[in-house]
Amino acid sequence: MNRLLDIFRNKYFLSAAAFVVWMLFFDKNDMLSQYEYRAEVHKLQEEKDFYEKETAQVKKDLNELNTNLNTAEKFAREKYFMKKDNEDVFIIIKEAPKD
Repeated sequence: MNRLLDIFRNKYFLSAAAFVVWMLFFDKNDMLSQYEYRAEVHKLQEEKDFYEKETAQVKKDLNELNTNLNTAEKFAREKYFMKKDNEDVFIIIKEAPKD
């Protein structure tokens, strides 16, 4: 028991313990901040992946629209509800079931 008290009274042990406590809780880059930074990086990486997929899809659609006239007509009808003069367009909207 006496030997354990000597270890805790050692100036090097106290300095190291104070340094560890300072780095874990009081420093600008403490453990909580590091966790928050990692969570933010993960969220931003997911957003980046999403936008890269969306950009690839838009580039693919643009390429199809520029190369194929039938695709352009299909795109205009589906996305912008365009029609020919002798046609009628019916839009069906499915409602979510009420709980």
